Amino acid sequence: MDLLNAETRTVSSLSSSEAFAMFELYKRYYDACDQARFEADLNGKDYVVLLKDVEGIFRGFSTLAVYRFEYEGTPRRALYSGDTVIHHDYWGSQALPLAWCQLAGRIKAEDPDIPLYWFLIVKGHRTYRYLSVFSRRFYPTWRYATPADTQAIMDHLAREKFGEHYNAQRGVIHFDRSHGHLKPDWAVVPSHLQRKPDVNFFLQRNPGYAHGDELVCLTELCAENLRSHALRAFQAAMT
Repeated sequence: MDLLNAETRTVSSLSSSEAFAMFELYKRYYDACDQARFEADLNGKDYVVLLKDVEGIFRGFSTLAVYRFEYEGTPRRALYSGDTVIHHDYWGSQALPLAWCQLAGRIKAEDPDIPLYWFLIVKGHRTYRYLSVFSRRFYPTWRYATPADTQAIMDHLAREKFGEHYNAQRGVIHFDRSHGHLKPDWAVVPSHLQRKPDVNFFLQRNPGYAHGDELVCLTELCAENLRSHALRAFQAAMT
């Protein structure tokens, strides 16, 4: 069901009441969170996709920052996804994926010749599964090994952002004290889902997800690598 309206905003345009409404939704699903840390993280982002129902009530959001970096002497950019929350009554809605791909397309159009990546750190299997919906090739996955040059980009981005909290051997971000993890009721993965290859892979690679560990993931955002639904929204926004 698509009973949600998506609106893309700059973070700087948010009012204090809007930021608080986002935090209220976030803490419904996550433990080990406080408002100051949430707002500091939010203020470090460039864009937010807001989801509201027909009555204008906040039902979800996803934050995003644009990073510029160089690898092997080539300028590149990455979209770093921050907090993403959707009210469980609206799981399955396509409003967020569509709006996110449109935003990515607009950002790609700003510098179409510079490689653009999606740098995603994943706390839960639902978010990890977005990668296979959006992309033909993404990393890491059970389907194939991560190429050395791709792993080097992942390591570079993770170290730049998280420093010593990035465990390159495991490919995971770990804090001694959680910076936010799913509440137990939402962290449990039903047995029938655990048998799915993508879910099983995520659980194997990030066994500490329930305590706040995050799996570092990467995919390139380009026409050749996006699947049809994501590609249509991405290309439409580039024209």
